[in-house]
Amino acid sequence: MDTNKTTTTILQTKQHFTLLDGLRGVAALAVVVFHFMEWVYTDPSQNFIGHGFLAVDFFFCLSGFVIGYAYDDRIAKIGVLEFFKSRIIRLHPLVIAGSVLGLLAFLFDPFGGHLELYSAGKIALTFLCSVLLIPLPIIEDRGFNLFSFNAPSWSLFWEYVANIFYAFILYRIKRNYLLLLTLLSAVAICFVAYRSGNLLGGWSGPTFWDGSARISYSFLAGLLIYRSNWIIKNNLGFVGLSILLLLAFIMPSSKWNWLSEPLVVLFYFPLLIALGAGAALTPGLKKLCIFSGKISYPLYMTHYAVLWMFGNYYLSHKPDAMQLTLIIVVGLILLVGAAYLVMVIYDIPVRKYLSDRRKEKLAKL
Repeated sequence: MDTNKTTTTILQTKQHFTLLDGLRGVAALAVVVFHFMEWVYTDPSQNFIGHGFLAVDFFFCLSGFVIGYAYDDRIAKIGVLEFFKSRIIRLHPLVIAGSVLGLLAFLFDPFGGHLELYSAGKIALTFLCSVLLIPLPIIEDRGFNLFSFNAPSWSLFWEYVANIFYAFILYRIKRNYLLLLTLLSAVAICFVAYRSGNLLGGWSGPTFWDGSARISYSFLAGLLIYRSNWIIKNNLGFVGLSILLLLAFIMPSSKWNWLSEPLVVLFYFPLLIALGAGAALTPGLKKLCIFSGKISYPLYMTHYAVLWMFGNYYLSHKPDAMQLTLIIVVGLILLVGAAYLVMVIYDIPVRKYLSDRRKEKLAKL
């Protein structure tokens, strides 16, 4: 048996869709801005980026497309176990980092919180569940988030669920059955939106199952786009598609959210994925897209610890509009810088170490 060839087959990675990577970064920035602004504007109709939370649905759709592209033709060769190892090495180091940062913010927030209300055992259990990605919505000071020390982990939980379904079921089924599942999930999305009035749920205990509808449709739609080769050649470029993506996030809130939000998720985001996969990318913007793609996940998974402190500062100090603008702009820049440091100092080295160890074990087979 040629072990070198086997190792190469298992660990090979494909060429990225660079422009889609860039759009992922734009969506991550939109999420951070949305999280800042939802503290300022508790009424979503006043928030200029009140639909920034839909970036998660864009992530889910992009994930389905990318997973299909990366693994459809090789998961049978590498096996389910190696697929799971690949996903854990890619995703979990930052799940842990986000949990640690969230715990530190909870323990040492200089602007508020009610640490005295929680026993050491409850805090330790919450942290352990956060690290292991086990939902535990028990901290009131954290809005009963599924993951109290790192709220965005809720989407990673559903991402893991989708990956499990992909490995055992989805990669095996034919396109017609995939289309049927996608249509059924579309019905679920519409039901959730109509019942709740929006698609904001999934992150908390009471809205837990809303997350299953959001991941189901968007992940399946992304996978269907890839398998159907629904790639639309165009010259919109990174700038044009970024503007189109941002339009979804700054869409005004209204009493019709139950209708407008599903329309964006059901049709607009899949269209943007198809356009992004087929768009031409000018050489001058390639480096920006690569950086945007690389920083997107670290930014998404590390920013929320600061957001809790910002929220407590905002509620206790009531800064004026000028101060608030300065704090948010500077905060956004610092969060991107911090995410870059976490990526370079921690995430990349840890993933390289784990990948190298894995490669060594495979070479011995």
